[in-house]
Amino acid sequence: MTRRLEAIAAMDAAALVPRLRAALSGDGPALLPRQASPTSAEAFAAPLPAEVSAGVSLVIETSGSTGVPKRVALSTDALLASAAASAGALGGQGQWLLALPAHYIAGVQVLVRSIVAGTEPVLLPAGHFDPTAFARAAQAMTGDARFVSLVPVQLARLLDAAVNDAALRATLQRFDGILVGGQALPPTLRERSLAAGVRVTRTYGSSETCGGCVYDGVPIGTARARLADGQLELGGPMLAEGYLGDPERTDAAFHDADGTRWYRTGDLGAVADDGTVSVLGRADNVIISGGEKVLLDAVERAVRERAGFEEAVVVGAVSDEWGQVPVVVTAGEASVSLAELRARVTAVLGRAAAPARIVTVPELPQLPSGKPDRLAIAALAGLDRMRL
Repeated sequence: MTRRLEAIAAMDAAALVPRLRAALSGDGPALLPRQASPTSAEAFAAPLPAEVSAGVSLVIETSGSTGVPKRVALSTDALLASAAASAGALGGQGQWLLALPAHYIAGVQVLVRSIVAGTEPVLLPAGHFDPTAFARAAQAMTGDARFVSLVPVQLARLLDAAVNDAALRATLQRFDGILVGGQALPPTLRERSLAAGVRVTRTYGSSETCGGCVYDGVPIGTARARLADGQLELGGPMLAEGYLGDPERTDAAFHDADGTRWYRTGDLGAVADDGTVSVLGRADNVIISGGEKVLLDAVERAVRERAGFEEAVVVGAVSDEWGQVPVVVTAGEASVSLAELRARVTAVLGRAAAPARIVTVPELPQLPSGKPDRLAIAALAGLDRMRL
């Protein structure tokens, strides 16, 4: 059996809520929320099929820096399982503030959780993220339990603004849970949150898992994590059906083993004996420098612990001497010298990981999801044609 699939503009989240409710209940078509202006990759994507399998209620187009975006097919059962697991991990259901675009999973899941909880979400106006507008929206919340999902850069801007704004600081403290995901949460940012009395929860997951299914390193609900060939795999009822119209890619990412369906995340990591998950970085974001493997995500985490480099991005560049070397790209003024930064990274990760250069650019391009567009950043910094 099949059901109709309909693309819908995600900019008007208020109009999206009743359509999403109908999709989850089976009274309306499956939905594909889209941003107003498609990316160049989306513009050349294959035509959208008219129908999907009957169990699918939501399709999310993932953003990518190259190639055609993947269309992740999510069933009603998976979305509801994810919402239930999240509520269990957070101590119950409540009212949510939508501060993320609803065309990718972290945003639309705020709406799904609201529908499941029977609460009215408060919607932050679309556009540039502004702490003042966030505070106004948060103050309009009436629920006894209040939650929001953010990406690290949003949290950082809120904490910066709250330093001299006691009312904003109190508003942040009023949240019973602030989920932070989309990319790694820098330890310094987590420490700032705790010092300010703000309750943050670090999440890990993807569109293929209906969003975050690991909270502060612990799989939620009946989610499971394991290590296979050095890469993290996730299992549980919140897994996607696969990629719409792409069985080859689906088979490469999802597989059955030991009676469980698993999703290959493509992330390097570890799973402790107690099940705690640690993420080291993307398996494809590794360079070989002087014969040694260097995880650029690990270098980036070390760099971001230095003041002034909280949003810096580390990319690889060609080196005549070492083969490849890490390079730090930042949009801010460097607060420490290259020698100091190299010493810091060397102490944590070894000499091969030490950055070869700091490059300053006007801004750091982002993907629609809010993650840094590493290919665009490398090109902007001239690293795609530079030899060091």
